[in-house]
Amino acid sequence: MKQTPQNGTPQEAAVPAPAKARGRRPAPKEAAEAGRVWTGDRVTVGEGHPAPPETPSAPPAALVPADASAQPVAAEGEAHWYVVHAYSGHEEKVRNNLMKRVDSMDMHDRIFEVLVPTEDVIEIKDGQRRHVAKRTFPGYILVNMIMSDESWYVVRNTPGVTSFVGSGNKPVPLQEKEIKSIQKQIKAEAPKVRVEYQVGENVRVIDGPFSDFHGKVDEINADKGKLKVLVNMFGRETPVELDLLQVERLK
Repeated sequence: MKQTPQNGTPQEAAVPAPAKARGRRPAPKEAAEAGRVWTGDRVTVGEGHPAPPETPSAPPAALVPADASAQPVAAEGEAHWYVVHAYSGHEEKVRNNLMKRVDSMDMHDRIFEVLVPTEDVIEIKDGQRRHVAKRTFPGYILVNMIMSDESWYVVRNTPGVTSFVGSGNKPVPLQEKEIKSIQKQIKAEAPKVRVEYQVGENVRVIDGPFSDFHGKVDEINADKGKLKVLVNMFGRETPVELDLLQVERLK
């Protein structure tokens, strides 16, 4: 558009410059598709993530990758199982929080499964047998994922997660034989009997022909749920095999 000033010389009217398009931060899924490689120190913990209450304890031997000292690098785009340290006693809650983050951040193509290893245990309490799911590795969960900056960020910033298990600051995946061993233990059909007694502990017989006798635990057979107790009979100790339900601790 032309304007004619007072001196009569036509000039071009000033046209305002178009507004600069505001950049959009790529979503985790988009960034993952761009082929990024996890570095371990690029992304900081986001706000709202609780500080760990204490220094993580050393993981059980079964959860330490056999090749951790070699610091192997998982091939880009391959899914592996990683061990994650979580607040002890809150493993299921941490697992649920992580799965919700996977849903909300659309990371199903990077994080596939979250496992809290448990085993079926027969617990004897108040004179009754109860089947309970006992956590095999308290304070740890397993995550099957493709490691990248984005997937690491999603897991690491889940409330209740304190760290990955690995070498230095690099998460190290479990070997196939290691995860299969853990999965086999989880799927074991025969439940284990949880024995709270110890050899040498004094107990009282509460059922059977030796009821009200006192004795000392001599042997424990957890597979059968049996105890061998040395009962004082006629001035000498006599070994008696008893069911776990037939004894109680001396108070």
